[in-house]
Amino acid sequence: MITKTLIVTTLITLTPIFELRGGIPYAVGRGVPVAAAYLLAVVVNAAVGPLVFIFLGSIHRFLLRLTLYQRLFARLRDRTRSKVETKVGKYGYLGLALFVAVPLPVTGAYTGALGAWVLGLDPKRSCLAVAAGVLVAGLVVSVVTMLGVEALSIFVKSVAD
Repeated sequence: MITKTLIVTTLITLTPIFELRGGIPYAVGRGVPVAAAYLLAVVVNAAVGPLVFIFLGSIHRFLLRLTLYQRLFARLRDRTRSKVETKVGKYGYLGLALFVAVPLPVTGAYTGALGAWVLGLDPKRSCLAVAAGVLVAGLVVSVVTMLGVEALSIFVKSVAD
């Protein structure tokens, strides 16, 4: 049972929409200790940065041969730069880490890595910044999950009672 929970937690954490914001609460809700859920989700989510850089580096070069893709990419690049460049430009890799550290929709490892790639930032430093942000986001989600589970316990009679 626990193996299935860890596999599902990994898959949830790998999805761009949920990431560790969904993985940690799922695992804890299934009985995995918070520390173990945090460790698994952070390791899996931190791996997203390098995977995004590898994927985009190889697929992007192939797709650049297509005129339609070139146009679409140029628009995406320009729009992403206008939104992200001022924040990341002002604070650098720390800004990237802080962006990823906020566990809200449209912030996270996928968006951070994609933004860093679009801006042409150094992949190694970007992946380290994304990983640092993931560490912080994991702590925030773990604390909120613990408080949420504990807060709900006053409404649910335990089996031991």
